[in-house]
This record gives sequence, structure tokens and C-alpha cells, in this order.
Amino acid sequence: MNVIESLKERNILELIEKAGKITLKKHGDMISLERAVFLSWWCERGDCAFCYMSTQKPRIKDPSMARRNVNAILAEAEICRRIGWNIEFLSGGYGSFSGMEIKSIAERIRDITDAPVWLNTGITSELEIYGSEVAGITGALEVARPELQRRLCPSKPREDIISMLEKADELGFRKGITIILGLGETPEDLTHLFEFIRDLKIDRVTFYALNPHEGTPFENQPQPSTLYYAGTVAATRIEFPELEIITGTWIDNLGSIGPLVLGGANGITKFPLFKMFGTAYGRRVEDEVHWAGRRLSGTFTDLERLMNGRSYPELDPFIERYVEGCLKNLKLL
Repeated sequence: MNVIESLKERNILELIEKAGKITLKKHGDMISLERAVFLSWWCERGDCAFCYMSTQKPRIKDPSMARRNVNAILAEAEICRRIGWNIEFLSGGYGSFSGMEIKSIAERIRDITDAPVWLNTGITSELEIYGSEVAGITGALEVARPELQRRLCPSKPREDIISMLEKADELGFRKGITIILGLGETPEDLTHLFEFIRDLKIDRVTFYALNPHEGTPFENQPQPSTLYYAGTVAATRIEFPELEIITGTWIDNLGSIGPLVLGGANGITKFPLFKMFGTAYGRRVEDEVHWAGRRLSGTFTDLERLMNGRSYPELDPFIERYVEGCLKNLKLL
């Protein structure tokens, strides 16, 4: 099957059916809930055309004030451990935390969750400082076609991303990339994506659908079609049966979860956890996975798991705040 031609001809159901069979055979029926843990809302580069941080850079006078409290970050990790969510990666703009600060946070999160963490903290040459606390390194490629990537992400050279991932491979880290659909790519651009995955021996791809942010050139652009999104994921799954695929969707597009799962996703991400836990939106996520014939490894609704966990004196005030926020959601129903 030529998956790119199939996508171009809109043979989406055929792609999804084949991809689903491959996924069940190679990965089983378990779907993970993934949480990207943000470190800061500041990015010193701040010129990616689609990014929310590009709209915030002119407004932030003191970048240190955009950094999250580290104890709040660690408390979030404990909440994720309680409810069975994976830490998808640590994420933050350029220049928000030093490499050694990120290493320290990753070490603490590993101790809390009993698992090493992925990093998505920008292009860096400091990979040697990381050890067993880090599972993998993510390159925020965003767009596979080189000329489009250069135009949309002028301060994130593709060549530098490649060099970082090659270094990650030398050091024994797993390698991942992020891709955003809806930025002007075409089905033919999968040729570039597939070449990149093969050449760099990529272990994980996180797909996102464009979230149009006010103040960016994409603010009036619609999100990509669910079937196009699911077809792209399915084509990638068919081409790379062993690849780990994470797919991100937004609270206003939860209906895309079922097709994405059927099309080959191993995990789903991009949810506002503390606004959705215990709500009808959270239950909708669980229902989407259920009716796709898959099992969910985490929860949006299990209050007992949310309420019971490990205690850390310095983190408990933040943990309690997160739990209280989730409990308030129940009162809104």
C-alpha cells in the first residue's frame, strides 16, 4: 500500500483499518494518557509563527516571573502518578531554565513517578549532563518540509535539531519529534517526515492539531479535519509499525480521539487536566477510548486515586490545591 497516495485519495477508512490491526498486533490495546509538564511561559526566541509563546514574549518584562514554581511542577508529577498518567515530557521555552536546573527537576520527577522523563526543552548541546533521569530527547521539528519549517520556525534550524538528535543517539537516549498538522503541509510532505524518522531512527512522534492562537498568523485558520489527522497518523503507523505515536487534541475537538486511537495512536495528550478531571469532558475522553475498543491506562474520573498518594511536606500545599481544583469541577456538574 502506498500510504501517501491513499491519503491523497482520501481512502481514510482503509488506512485506519490497516493501521489499527498493526497497532493491536505490535502494541496491544492499552492507551496512555500523557501530560506535557510546562516549566515556563517564556521563550527567548519566541518567533515560531503558530506558537502562543510568540504572543507573550513582548508582554513579559521579567522572564524569571514566567517560570513556574518548581514545587508546583513536582506536585503536578505526583498527581499524574496517582491517576496513572504518563509525563509525556518536560517542556519549556528557550532560556527559561538552565540545563542543570532541568536535570535537577527531571531527577526529582523520576523519584516521584519511578520513571525517567523525556525532555522537550529546546535545541541544546548540553546533553552530556543528563543521565538515568532522562528517557529521551525530543526535537520540536513541528513541520517536516524543510522550506516550510524554516519559514515558520526561523530560530529552530532543522540542522541543529538533527545534530541534537544524533548526539542523543550516541549517548543512548531515545529520540522523539513533535509535528503540528494544519500549518500548510500537504500529504506529499509525509515523504519528508518518513525520511526524517528513518534517517534519525526516531522512536516516538507526537502529533498535534493546530490550535489557532489569537495574535499569530494562524488565528483565523481552522483546525485540520479529523479524518485528515487520523489518516496521517494511520499512514505513519503503517509505515512504522514499531513507532510510538502520541496524538494531541483539544477540549473542543474530543470527537477526534476515537479515530486517532483506531488509526494507531498509543497515547493521547494536550488536555487541561485540572479543568477536565471529574467533568463530562473527562468522561468523554474515557468513552472515546472505550468505544474504540481500547483500554485506558489512566483516569479522568477515579476520585479515590486522585485523593490518595504519597506525601511530601514541601509539595503538599500544591498537591492539595490541585486536588481541590479537581473537586470543584464536580460541583459544576
